[in-house]
Amino acid sequence: MSSTTHYRMKHLVRELSQDRVPTFKPAQSVAVPKSGSSCEGPSPAVAIPIASPIATPIETTTLYIDSRIDGFTLRRWMLFGIATAFSLIVMVPGDQSLAQIRFPNAERTVESSGIEHIDAQTQTAIDRGLAYLASRQNLDGSFGRGGPYQSNVAVTALAGMAFMSAGHTPGRGTYGSNVQRAVDFILDQTQANGFIVSPGPATHGPMYGHGFATLFLAEVYGMTPPFRNARVSVGEALDQAVKVIINSQNKDGGWRYHPEPNEADVSVTVCQVMALRAARNAGILVRKDVIDFCTDYVKKCQNSDGGFRYQLRSRRDSMFPRTAASVVALYSAGIYDGPEVNNALKYLLARKPGRPASRFETHYFYAHYYAVQAMWHSGGRNWDLWFPAIRDELVLRQSRRDGSWAASYINSEYSTAMACLVLQMPNNYLPIFQR
Repeated sequence: MSSTTHYRMKHLVRELSQDRVPTFKPAQSVAVPKSGSSCEGPSPAVAIPIASPIATPIETTTLYIDSRIDGFTLRRWMLFGIATAFSLIVMVPGDQSLAQIRFPNAERTVESSGIEHIDAQTQTAIDRGLAYLASRQNLDGSFGRGGPYQSNVAVTALAGMAFMSAGHTPGRGTYGSNVQRAVDFILDQTQANGFIVSPGPATHGPMYGHGFATLFLAEVYGMTPPFRNARVSVGEALDQAVKVIINSQNKDGGWRYHPEPNEADVSVTVCQVMALRAARNAGILVRKDVIDFCTDYVKKCQNSDGGFRYQLRSRRDSMFPRTAASVVALYSAGIYDGPEVNNALKYLLARKPGRPASRFETHYFYAHYYAVQAMWHSGGRNWDLWFPAIRDELVLRQSRRDGSWAASYINSEYSTAMACLVLQMPNNYLPIFQR
C-alpha cells in the first residue's frame, strides 16, 4: 500500500472509530515531488483503484476522476467502496483512538512509526491542552486575549490546526464547532484583495498572520467539503490569499513583514513557503518559479556551521529557531536531501531538547514547532531521538491547573496551540505534516 493511500485510509479509520461522518479526501492532495520537479497545479485526472461495493468476491475498479470536481461529491461517491473494502481488513473498536491501535506483526511505515511515542500521559496532556484552547475561544471565533495579539489571525489559525491535528474538522468531532468558528473568523478578516489581517491595532509582522491563516485555510480546504460563510468561500479566500503571497515576493525571492516586494527575512519566508505548499497540496496553482526563487533565497541564508541567518545582509548569526524553520522550508519545496538539509540537521541535533538551557531559548514554541517537523520528515534515528525528548519536556511544562502552556511573549493560546501541534505530530493527520 502506498504511503499516500495509507494516510487516507488512516484518516478514514480514525473518523469511523470516533463515530464521525468520514471526510475522506480523494486523491487530489499529492506530495510535491523531490527537488527539480514542478510545483504547478494538479494534473487533470488521476486513476484511483477502488473496491467495488457490489462485487463478490471483492473486485477492484479503476475510477478516473477529474481532480477539479467538487471534493464533497467525489467523497460521497467513493466512500461506500472504500469503507466496505477496508472494513474487511481491520475492525476498530468505537472506544479506541488511532494512537492506541497496534499492528505488532505489520511492517513499520513512515506514517505509523511515530504513533508509539504517544503514550497515555502524552495523550492526557494533549486532551487537556485542547480543552484549554476551547475554553479560551472568543465570541467572534478568534483566539488570543489581551495585548497586541488579541483576536489574532495567526493564533486563531494555529489553534484551529491544533484541533484538526486531533481529527476535528469544521462541524465534526468534539471540537468541530470550535474549528468552524475559527474558519469563519479568518474568512471575516479576509480583505477584498485577499490579504488576511488581524482586526484592531496593527501587530508586528502582519505577513506572519497572513501566512499562518493561509496555511490553515489550505488544510481546511483540503480536508472538508466546500462551504462558505456569508461573504466568501474557503476556496475563494485561499486562492486570493495565495496571490497576495506570490505578488509580494521580493527581488531576492523572500518575504518580509508586509505584503510588499521590498525586504525579506528567512522567518517570514518560511511561513509563506509552508502556506504555498499546503495550497498546492489542496489543488491551488503555485508556479514552479515562485518556489525555485524562494528556495534559492533560503539556501543563501545558510552559514558554514549549518545554521541559518536571519537575513542575507544583516543579522548573520546562526540560531536554532530559524534553522529549524529553514529546514522545513526546504522540505516544503521538495528538497529532502543534500548538503543544505544534512548540515542543518546536524546543527539542530546538537541542540536536542532536554538540555538545561533548552527551556530558556528565545522563541521556544516557534522553534520546536518547526524542529519537530524537521525531525519528523527526517525520520529514523533522528526522529526517535528527538520526539521523546521534546515530548517529555513539554509534558513537564504543562500547567497542572488548567492544561495550558505558560504564556510566551505572545499569549498562552499561542503557546498552547504550538505545544499541542508538536505533541500531535505523530498523528500525521494534517496533510502539510504528512511524510
